[in-house]
Amino acid sequence: MPSVTDAIKNRRSTRKYSPKPIPKKILTEILEAARWAPSAHNAQPWRFIILTDVSAKRALAKAMMKAWIKDLTADKVNVENREEMTKASIQCFAHAPVLVLACLTMTDMKKYADERKQIERDLAIRSLGAAIQNMLLSAHSEGLGACWLCAPAFCKDAVTKALAIPEDLEPQALITLGH
Repeated sequence: MPSVTDAIKNRRSTRKYSPKPIPKKILTEILEAARWAPSAHNAQPWRFIILTDVSAKRALAKAMMKAWIKDLTADKVNVENREEMTKASIQCFAHAPVLVLACLTMTDMKKYADERKQIERDLAIRSLGAAIQNMLLSAHSEGLGACWLCAPAFCKDAVTKALAIPEDLEPQALITLGH
C-alpha cells in the first residue's frame, strides 16, 4: 500500500474522463473521507451536492458559462478566447461522470459578540478545503481522476439559481470525478 506522502505527491488534477460510471460504493467512500476531515469546532461546515445526471451537469455548466462570459467581456477578453475558454470548461463539467459541488454552511459555526473573534467564516473555508483534499486523496487511492475547480466561487448566484440550492448553502468549489 502506498504511503500518504506518495499519494500526496502522485495525485494529479484530471480534466478528461472516460464515460465509465463510478460505482456508488466508491463515491460513498470518497464522501466519507471528506467527512473525516478536521474542521473548526468539529462543525463540518460543508455540504456536498452530487451531480451525475447529464442534463443537470450541462445546465450547471451553461449557467456558469453565461456568468463567466459576462466577466470575461468586462475584462475585455476577445471573443475567440472567450469561446475557447468557456467551451473547454463546459466539456470538463459535462463529461465528468460525477460532479461534486462543495458548499459552505455557517449553520453550526459559533457566533461571537467579540469582534476580534469574527473569524468563523475563515475557519469554515479552511475546514472545507481540508474536506476537499481528503476527497481528492481518496479518489486517487481508488484509482480515479479528480480535479478541484474554484469556478463556483466566482458565480455563486448563477450556481445557486441553476441548482435551486437553499440559501444557507454557499457554492465554493466543484470537484470532477471519473476514470
